[in-house]
Amino acid sequence: MFKEKELNGLRNYKYPVVLSIAGSDSGGGAGIQADLKTVSALGCYGTTAITAVTVQNTLGVSGIHPIPVAVVKAQIKAVMDDLKPSAIKIGMVHSAELAMGIAEALSHYPKVPVVFDPVMVSTSGHNLIAMNTVETLKTHLFPMAELLTPNLDEAAILAGMEIKNLSDMKVAALRIMQYGCNAVLVKGGHLKGPDLYDVYLDKNGQERVFRSAAINSGNTHGTGCSLSSAIASYIALGDELQTAISNSEVYIQKAIAQGKDVKTGDGQGPLNHFFDPQKLVKLKIIP
Repeated sequence: MFKEKELNGLRNYKYPVVLSIAGSDSGGGAGIQADLKTVSALGCYGTTAITAVTVQNTLGVSGIHPIPVAVVKAQIKAVMDDLKPSAIKIGMVHSAELAMGIAEALSHYPKVPVVFDPVMVSTSGHNLIAMNTVETLKTHLFPMAELLTPNLDEAAILAGMEIKNLSDMKVAALRIMQYGCNAVLVKGGHLKGPDLYDVYLDKNGQERVFRSAAINSGNTHGTGCSLSSAIASYIALGDELQTAISNSEVYIQKAIAQGKDVKTGDGQGPLNHFFDPQKLVKLKIIP
């Protein structure tokens, strides 16, 4: 058996590691499962801290079982201290206590960028978060985020306004920035029209609109989870934030297009995360 020193001498590479802090989707299309598929498809090494177990399929969510906050914090510490992720994605945070626990756990790793998808409403319209938790998210977790990625329903809650068009999205992004995040990406996938728009705004006042053609598909379950974990993956691979977003938008478009004609369940089916899977990237360890 090799001694630890001898083993370390043989290991000259590392994988780009991404940590997903999110809920589990028993249907496999969203949450932790979508995150792991996305991270793996993009050549990164996925790790997890599971916040809740949902009873879920393509037809919707029928139950949520929270994981104890102490266990969530222990998962985060175990991964951060040993595998040392280069980026973190946060998904479903269902309680104020959990939000505070995650914030406390991550406060020990301030240099690792966080992509926070503030999951409040599922694609099928189900509420996934206690509404009294929103204020705690704003004060404890949002300021830690490199990027927030709310969809239109979530952005409307956070901005306190109706969002009906691109102009409204820009106003909402400006309002959401007041909570202290580095940048926000308001996702416009729920708007009707031939083109879809996502609005980016950062603390320097830089605004950018990402446009893509709408794809007629009934398989969009987990799109938001997959986009945020893709952004985290590209950051782990070394991309700057806007480049990571741009690359992730292309990945999601292709994943939707490649999965639109597949029946997986009787409701909103998943994306095709593995339309062009990448091998695990090996990064040279610099002593």
